[in-house]
Amino acid sequence: MATKLVLSFLLIILLVSGVFGLVGARVIGNRVVAEAQAKVHTDLNAAREIYLNKLAAVNDVVRFTADRVLLLNSLLSGDTRPAWEALVRTREREKLDVLGVTDRNGRVVLRATSGSVVGDDQSQDELVRAVMERAEPVAAACLVSAENLRRESPALAEQAHFQFIETPKARARAATEESSGMMLKAAAPVLDSSHRVLGIVYGGVLLNRNCEIVDRIKQTVFQNLQYKGKDMGTATIFQDDLRISTNVKNEDGTRALGTRVAEDVYEQVVRHGRPWIGRAFVVNHWYITAYEPIRDLTGRIIGMLYVGLLEQKYVDLRHRAVMVFLAVTVVGALIALGLASFISGKISVSIKKLAVAAEQVAHGNLDTRVEIRSHDELLELADAFNFMAAALKKRDEKVREFTTRRIMQSERLAHIGQLAAGVAHEINNPLTGIVTYSHLLLERASADDGTRASLEKIVKQADRCRDIIRGLLDFSRQRKPEKRQSNVNRVLEECISLVDNQVLFHNIRIVQHLSANLPPVFMDPSQIQQVFMNMILNAAEAMHGGGRLTLTTRHVPAEQAVEVEFADTGHGIKEADLDRIFSPFFSTKEVGHGTGLGLAISYGIVKEHKGTITVESEEGRGATFTICLPVSNEEENLPRAA
Repeated sequence: MATKLVLSFLLIILLVSGVFGLVGARVIGNRVVAEAQAKVHTDLNAAREIYLNKLAAVNDVVRFTADRVLLLNSLLSGDTRPAWEALVRTREREKLDVLGVTDRNGRVVLRATSGSVVGDDQSQDELVRAVMERAEPVAAACLVSAENLRRESPALAEQAHFQFIETPKARARAATEESSGMMLKAAAPVLDSSHRVLGIVYGGVLLNRNCEIVDRIKQTVFQNLQYKGKDMGTATIFQDDLRISTNVKNEDGTRALGTRVAEDVYEQVVRHGRPWIGRAFVVNHWYITAYEPIRDLTGRIIGMLYVGLLEQKYVDLRHRAVMVFLAVTVVGALIALGLASFISGKISVSIKKLAVAAEQVAHGNLDTRVEIRSHDELLELADAFNFMAAALKKRDEKVREFTTRRIMQSERLAHIGQLAAGVAHEINNPLTGIVTYSHLLLERASADDGTRASLEKIVKQADRCRDIIRGLLDFSRQRKPEKRQSNVNRVLEECISLVDNQVLFHNIRIVQHLSANLPPVFMDPSQIQQVFMNMILNAAEAMHGGGRLTLTTRHVPAEQAVEVEFADTGHGIKEADLDRIFSPFFSTKEVGHGTGLGLAISYGIVKEHKGTITVESEEGRGATFTICLPVSNEEENLPRAA
């Protein structure tokens, strides 16, 4: 029992622990990834602010430059030398890559990077054109062609140029190099006192190979943290799909400039304009990344801003969390198993006590008691068992007492029966002489003989004594039935034919409901006929020679038996007499009518046939006797009756 309980607990614990372990591991893993994605999304917001602050700084420098009186006077007077020197100082101080001035039509009049290269038309530049149209400062990221960069400085054109580096998972491109550059650029109008545009100041910072912004993001957002020798956080500015500014490292430790973004990221961010938050392959490692598009002044997507967290740390964190969770689950399962073993042991001990006690009771030891100290259902069960054992013992004592009394009564009756049989046998011989001679004397006495009345009484009482003696002898000498398969209906019909012409039955209507499909019964026909005759005669006497006697036979398949029912419309039997109706010498007839042995003899015959005889009666409404005889018998191999 304890083993079964432990195995049951073990199965439940393993099932529950396994399910919770798998679900918990999955939930923890998803939670770690979700937290990492939430963090990288926040980091992207911070990176965007740093990027926009740099653009705002460029815008401020250009706007302040445009507001200088020196520049206004130079444009009005045509003396550009002082203004050019001021532009050079401003560009160097503010670390701008480009700073120049155009006239109101967009033609360059001053260029701080190359003072001698002037006169080219910048009116097609989207920022210069926007200032010409709006007369207000603008700032945005923009693409600058290699030709315009070269006009500013050949070094800038060289800085912007990239030869594509083969990158895993990047999209296929026919081009192999990029010559244009991406610039954070601003433009502002130079206004006279009447707020008319006299010229336009433009300036910017080339992002190609300029890692100031991405390094500031790395330092500010990720604090230059490393994990297993690798930078924990990285940032990149893309021109289209090309890394032009990044602190993502190649395997040799150099910046991964010139490498390109994975194709799936490019499709979502650049082609469809949707941010990317999730896992992505970056150069040579997996990162949890965030990308968003960079747009120019017209809203066209020209690049991407990226931040990423090294996935390996979160993978390891997830593995550690899962392992800790699984370890806790296993420890909890082991503790639960230990507790289950302890509890099952306590339960099994109590159950074993009950089982042993039940076995002892089954073997007759009714003094057995179970002692259980737990305060639960098992204690209630033990109390119920002890109460049952006590009740069984009490009932057993009553049964023993009753059985002893009945055995003694049976033995006494047996002795009385033997004595009665002996007495009857001894009395039978002289009684035969008395009956014979009393009949002879009665025959010889004339009608006017004064002693004839006395002789008639003697003959009547002698005949009654003879009937009693014969009943006693029949009751004490019941022979073993000689059984064979017989038809109950046929035996019953023979009984009816025997009584049909008797005076007692002249006013009695016999109703027969005999089943035509009765199976043969294994019985002694002569003895069963004696029983049936006794039932019929008793019914006739109970109806005082007038009434209805209903005889019914039926097959009872469920009990494999045949029932014979005798229902009369006589005076019935008192309820107090029903329990004694089959006792020897008990009779409801008047004194001098019957010996009280007929039903007792019938009961004995039916019992010898393994059958039953029952009676139902209500005083004044007749009685119904039912005889049930089994169809089969252990001697069925005997030949059938013809």
